Amino acid sequence: MTNELFDLSGRVAIVTGTSRGLGQTLARALAHAGADLVLTSRDRSSLIAFESEIEALGRRALTLQLDVRNLESIERMVAAAEQAFGHLDILVNNAGCNVRKPALDVTWDDWNLILDTNLRGSFFVAQAVARRMVARRYGRIINIGSVTSVAGYAGLGPYGASRGGIRQLTMSLADDWGKYGITVNCLAPGWFQTEQNKVLYKNKEWVEYLCDRIPVKRPGEPRDLESAVVFLAAESSRYITGQTLLVDGGISTGATRALAPTAQPEIEK
Repeated sequence: MTNELFDLSGRVAIVTGTSRGLGQTLARALAHAGADLVLTSRDRSSLIAFESEIEALGRRALTLQLDVRNLESIERMVAAAEQAFGHLDILVNNAGCNVRKPALDVTWDDWNLILDTNLRGSFFVAQAVARRMVARRYGRIINIGSVTSVAGYAGLGPYGASRGGIRQLTMSLADDWGKYGITVNCLAPGWFQTEQNKVLYKNKEWVEYLCDRIPVKRPGEPRDLESAVVFLAAESSRYITGQTLLVDGGISTGATRALAPTAQPEIEK
């Protein structure tokens, strides 16, 4: 196996939602593999420091404002990215949000915010980018899902609906655009600490419970996603499309916390 399979030199990647967290992890990994970057956020000023970091790696970086809930904003971003670089090769649909509430407390506006951002926004960003990719008959689209794409958790009703939708959308777009040389896959992280869920990780008992349910016995770390996103963006995955790659330490196997020894039932003799 040669390094060319994972070399992104000369490629241009758009990564949405790169003002912090896993978005920056994904963008950084693509830059290390050789890609030039288009970085987006609703607040463009929040990208200044990260833009400098990418440029320090010897890559070109362009920061653009993007609100994925606004169709005009999507089109402006994609048009500006194409004008600046001349071509678009990779899209990482990372921008997302969550409102963590019991299902009985979810409001109409909560639902719209989450679904409009995570699902509708991802579709229309992908559509705008794919229009440019079709002409060149090449593209790699990576939608960011979650373990909630395949499993349900209390308090995450709208979020799980949006991430489950991402998985289904990925399969549909893969079928739609495969004839144009575009692959579409879903990268689905498990339990990683982010700005959205960091309050959970302050609860030691909850973290212990979580780790008991993960076969590798720890939450995800940003570095665990680096090779996965490069794999899906590079020639290494050229015959893979419509798939969901779970990077979750195995929690989607359905593992449950073991009973304490004193609570285990007796074995019948």
